[in-house]
Amino acid sequence: MRSLLMKNATLQEVPEILALDQLCFGGIWSKQGYEREIDSPNSSILLLFLKQDNLEAQLIGLGCLWSIVEEAHITLLGIYPDYQGQGLGKLLLTSLLQNAVARKLERATLEVKTTNISAIALYQKFGFKVAGRRKNYYPKTGEDAFILWRSGLEKPEFITELETWKTQIHNILSSQYNLLPENLKQH
Repeated sequence: MRSLLMKNATLQEVPEILALDQLCFGGIWSKQGYEREIDSPNSSILLLFLKQDNLEAQLIGLGCLWSIVEEAHITLLGIYPDYQGQGLGKLLLTSLLQNAVARKLERATLEVKTTNISAIALYQKFGFKVAGRRKNYYPKTGEDAFILWRSGLEKPEFITELETWKTQIHNILSSQYNLLPENLKQH
């Protein structure tokens, strides 16, 4: 039986986080950077673990947002490559947006590589729109980033839409992982 667990990151998980960061992002943040984020009251790092039978749970997803005034700045969203395309990125994004709503934030923003078509499509499904472009944003590659923007997080319509997405995602994951929605818990 395969189970998914979503939880807030702890300092003990930093080595696993660094390994996933290296795989998904090429080592975007340092050990100290993650420790600082975990300790910050203005940051939320969510981790997604896969538990299979009697094996140790494996970290397969990572998402982070910063709470800046009334804005949720999504800084990271990554899924272990073997598990991409299954709806797990949607699950993480939904959880980050739920976190933003709980913090009473009004809008969300993020940067994404202009060449990352699948990520752009995911964000657009959640109502993000291109608000601008940052030239040479990624120092290792010199690639540009789109600035994506989503407003209205505080509106009742968005909260209803978020619940609809959550239900749809849980239905998809329940069939893929033989899970009922209540087996997906955010702690």
